[in-house]
Amino acid sequence: MTNWKHSDLLRANPGASEHREHSEAMYLTSSFKFENAAQAAEYFGRQGADYIYSRFSNPTTAMFNQRMALLEGAEAALATASGMAAITAVVMALCQAGDRVLCSRNVFGATIQLLSGHLAKFDIQVEYVNGNRLDRWRQAAMNSKAGKVALMIVETPSNPMQEVMDLAGLAQIAQESGALLVVDNCFCAGCQQPLRFGADLVVHSATKYPDGQGRVLGGSIVGSKQLLMEKLYPFLRASGPALSPFNAWVISKSLETLPLRIKAHSATALQIAQWLEQQPAITKVWHTALPSHPAHTLAMQQQAGLGGGLITCCLSGGKEAAWRFMDALRLFSITANFGDAKSIVAHPASTTHSRLTAAEQAEIGLDDSIVRLSIGLEAAEDLQADIEQALAN
Repeated sequence: MTNWKHSDLLRANPGASEHREHSEAMYLTSSFKFENAAQAAEYFGRQGADYIYSRFSNPTTAMFNQRMALLEGAEAALATASGMAAITAVVMALCQAGDRVLCSRNVFGATIQLLSGHLAKFDIQVEYVNGNRLDRWRQAAMNSKAGKVALMIVETPSNPMQEVMDLAGLAQIAQESGALLVVDNCFCAGCQQPLRFGADLVVHSATKYPDGQGRVLGGSIVGSKQLLMEKLYPFLRASGPALSPFNAWVISKSLETLPLRIKAHSATALQIAQWLEQQPAITKVWHTALPSHPAHTLAMQQQAGLGGGLITCCLSGGKEAAWRFMDALRLFSITANFGDAKSIVAHPASTTHSRLTAAEQAEIGLDDSIVRLSIGLEAAEDLQADIEQALAN
């Protein structure tokens, strides 16, 4: 694992074709021709060495994988059709019946639905650990009577409550218990590299900051070449949650500007978060770059000093006030996404986390008064003015 420079990410490509194009080519083909039957047989006998069929090998997707690996300072990456496809592949490829999965309670709602609602049928036992206290994780991981822990899954900062996990501490617990630490790095693409702190795998919804313009779906699994090719690649090749070459090209081109974008998102978000803390209608603001965040110091160490573009805030007046505020915004889109160049507002309790019970929402600190702001690339003063008029509405 190595640190990367923006120039490395910008220039990473599989090489130009015979046409000498400067912008990387897009290979929109489902399959690849062979010179003869013997070559076809030879290529099919290799493990991920050649381009055969775009479900599992394509030059454009390979470029995307190369750039995602560089982004995370990793040896390798594998593309998937979405972020949830990446999480599904990790669990299905690395777990077997009877294994336990430890998962942070404060993760994306769809991850909880996947683990509890769908994978239970395969006798994969899921145990949720509430909070970021390492003693709770150690106790759960070392509970030998409950069975082997195959995976520890966390999201940091978490969606939407921005809970920050101690990655180095969790990595040590995972190593001691024989588990693999999997980190959803969705909120911090471009400013946090969990592998540097001992994580085994990183998953991304490339739909978010890697694309950055709300255009296409994509996902990525990042880690060591050995782990990916021996465990993940065979599952992805057989099961087929493939990223289309078109989507791979779109996101790859966006990755060229991600380091610049995440700095701009972070700077504007911090400015607005600081201002929101002074507003009487706002009772609480969560943003990891704020000194008021309970894990501010740890977050800044792990996130290269950047808070990212997400702000979570609590409005006095409950759901009615939250919805009234959202409806009054003019520059923020109400949509189920984040990491876009355009600013977005969401009400997690009634949308992304609506399938959690009231008790489960309360357990992670979520309630109807909370909204999530994804700060885009608009001028900070324009966004602040829009929020101010919406609060006064």
